[in-house]
Amino acid sequence: MNRARLSEKLPFSPTVTGATAVRVLHQISRDRGSTALLLAIPCMLMVLLKLMFHGSEASFERVGPQVFGIFPVIVMYLVASMSTLRERTTGTAERLLTMPVRRLDIVLGYSFAFTVLAMLQAVLSTLLCVGPLGLDIKGPAYLLMVVAMLGALLGLALGLLVSAFARNEFQAVQFLPAGVLPQFLVCGLFVPRDEMQGALSAVAKLMPMTYAVEAASQAAAHTGVTGVFVRDVLLILLCVILVLVASAATLKR
Repeated sequence: MNRARLSEKLPFSPTVTGATAVRVLHQISRDRGSTALLLAIPCMLMVLLKLMFHGSEASFERVGPQVFGIFPVIVMYLVASMSTLRERTTGTAERLLTMPVRRLDIVLGYSFAFTVLAMLQAVLSTLLCVGPLGLDIKGPAYLLMVVAMLGALLGLALGLLVSAFARNEFQAVQFLPAGVLPQFLVCGLFVPRDEMQGALSAVAKLMPMTYAVEAASQAAAHTGVTGVFVRDVLLILLCVILVLVASAATLKR
């Protein structure tokens, strides 16, 4: 009885949210292409990065940690937006929305499912880099895992938001240059943020990927958790929450 009253007071139903998460995980596990894109592609990109900087270990040591805040965003954005649009085009989303299901249940269900996948992705990428690829970092490896997982959650949130406006999978890909690639250019990977032109540096401060790259750099350059790392992690989490709320608000019945 108390559980029922508590469920009524919450803005979402834990039972429905959990069932949605399990369904999404089951669906993705049956899609080998999406599973490979989620788990294998980030590792393949890290291997490619290592080969690109063969003979220039200093460059790999600088760039390697930073891409932990970039690759997961792009990969998870593609998978999340495609998966959501696929359910919409096949009619699954419409059938769900005709039932007494809250929009937040669907968004949180997807978020929890992809959080599990983001954790697996982060663990695999980190173990590969600090192991066989020989990426030397001063801080503990789990901090890079945290950055990679947060980057994946950011990509998930952006993918869910974009799927509310795209009519098909092709349009979701078209949103990539507008929403993700500008962040890639000004995140500090190519030019340090303090060396950018004034207006561009101000724009970079508004981009969540900037803080993901900065957090990864902090994890690689310091032996422990720094105040900047904590600040960046909290800012990324805030961005993820805001985008997820916007995704729930724009999910049409």
